[in-house]
Amino acid sequence: MYIHRTIEDTLLKVQQNFKVALITGPRQVGKSTVLKHLFGDDYEYVTLDDLFELNLAKEDPKLFFMNHPGKLIIDEVQYAPELFIEIKRLVDQNDDYGQYILTGSQGFSLMRNISESLAGRVGIIEMNGLSTREIVGDDMLSPFIPNKDFIAAKRKYVELSEMWRIIQRGSLPELYKNENLDWDMYYASYVKTYIERDVRDLLNVKDLNLFSQFLTALAARTAQMLNYNTIANEIGVDIKTIKSWISVLETSGIIYLLQPFSNNRLTRVIKTPMLYFKDTGLVCYLLKWKTPETLMNGAMSGEILETFVISEIIKSFNNAGITNVPIMFYRDRDMKEIDVIIEEDGVLYPVEIKKTSMPTLKMAKNMAVLEKAEGFSIGNQMILSFVQQKSYLAYDTITYPICAI
Repeated sequence: MYIHRTIEDTLLKVQQNFKVALITGPRQVGKSTVLKHLFGDDYEYVTLDDLFELNLAKEDPKLFFMNHPGKLIIDEVQYAPELFIEIKRLVDQNDDYGQYILTGSQGFSLMRNISESLAGRVGIIEMNGLSTREIVGDDMLSPFIPNKDFIAAKRKYVELSEMWRIIQRGSLPELYKNENLDWDMYYASYVKTYIERDVRDLLNVKDLNLFSQFLTALAARTAQMLNYNTIANEIGVDIKTIKSWISVLETSGIIYLLQPFSNNRLTRVIKTPMLYFKDTGLVCYLLKWKTPETLMNGAMSGEILETFVISEIIKSFNNAGITNVPIMFYRDRDMKEIDVIIEEDGVLYPVEIKKTSMPTLKMAKNMAVLEKAEGFSIGNQMILSFVQQKSYLAYDTITYPICAI
């Protein structure tokens, strides 16, 4: 069963406007599947998970392309950066768009190699796991920006009763193609086969059990401010190592560091980033929240709900072709907090995330601090919560269903 992906229009646009298309993102989010669906009739597909193809690509890039003439999809291209110079030579021989489509699961290293050799020739897209829009079949393409057009749009969204099941199950497509797939076994394999493999590629980790402990400790801190010291003390390694490991997880698309909003007029801002996992199913697996019911009533339900919302917002931008997601958060030394701030054209849209079905205007009280921000105006204020439908709490403040992000 093929699940329609919102990012398909963006993929087609990039393929038609650049000589090379690069799709980055974590493993198992469906990159290869969607590319075969869209381009399988016109492109040959080669994966560098194949050791023969990988060795040839690394040792003799010219011969690799002689064996694969014509339009080509190269999967997991980060394993053979030697290919990039040859790709540059080949695409510079003519002006055709869409000559090569590349995928990879190590975004930063790929970006670095691309910037050195294929600048101006490549369009870059970031792909994530399934969004709730994709799970329910909502064809909304716009990124989550709480402006008038977004709020007015008619939506198809998941039932509230299904929300915790989706949050606990996670966003990896295979779990929705096969509803009978054993969730626990799937994530156990995912962690071992994919995450540990990428760790070995990028880091010289001698004790993978220690890294596994680190991963679990990090999951317990999702939706919290990042504190390298406390993690290092808990795991028993130095801060430099923790920073390196976190960098790898960010590079591989496993976590996201949400940066704080700052402005010259706001002098008491705390500048530490917030840590979020991009797949709540992985968090639930690592922390042993094995059913939607235990998660919903558990001690970390608020943090995992917030993680889910941040991930959904990121997906909405990435699926629209926006890799630099314009979201931030606010926290100051006076303990005033705003969960998410979305910026568009000099307008700030503050958003609060609440695990309630009865939001109140008081929940938006901290948003007024943004009125001091120099150079910005304030747009609609939004409270995302477990409501059935959108409604205005004030002229500029709306409560909106979490399931319709």
